[in-house]
Amino acid sequence: MKIQYLGHSAFYVETSTMKALIDPFISNEVQSFAFDEKEITHIFVTHGHGDHLGSTIQIAKKSGATVISNYEICMYLQKQGISFHAMHIGGRFTSNFGTIKMTPALHGSGIETPEGMLYGGNPCGFLIACEGKKLYHAGDTGLTMDMQLLAVEKIDVALIPIGGNFTMDVIDAVTAVEFIKPKVVVPMHYNTHPIISASPEAFQAKVLGADVKILTIGEIYSF
Repeated sequence: MKIQYLGHSAFYVETSTMKALIDPFISNEVQSFAFDEKEITHIFVTHGHGDHLGSTIQIAKKSGATVISNYEICMYLQKQGISFHAMHIGGRFTSNFGTIKMTPALHGSGIETPEGMLYGGNPCGFLIACEGKKLYHAGDTGLTMDMQLLAVEKIDVALIPIGGNFTMDVIDAVTAVEFIKPKVVVPMHYNTHPIISASPEAFQAKVLGADVKILTIGEIYSF
């Protein structure tokens, strides 16, 4: 499995059978993409906020990708002519590329439109299992005791927010890693705006029992 960090909470994920984006609010700092938008097969959306829904509609229309999200977001996307697969918290689905489980997240999910805010269902994270590897994207979330249940999954790589204010900060993210017990953790959702300023190096120094990979925007990591 290969991932490319696209800034904020956005990632590209590639296996032999899938080319996917997660929360494609893509930084303009990315100099070289590991993908062609027209070849994207799936887009995972953790919640409806604009900095996570991002370019989902544009990319899905260009590529024909299937968007995987909660039911309410999928109903919104259906009106845009987007292919979708709807799920909800705790649901597990086996696709042609592997298995997806939708995990809890403590956050909001409203979709901003010119007509006002739409109900965006429950925010979530995703546990994606492909080709013997497991990737966990926490979405935007505070620390939750439910994360302890993820330890049995033996996650290879966990993508964890550390920026505070809207999500976990460094202190709570360290506890989340203790709960989840991944082999590798990648910090995300920090330093995009002043209000979510955080030090990934401080996070790295505090984490025990997992390897912390601090990815620069555009960097690729394979596992």
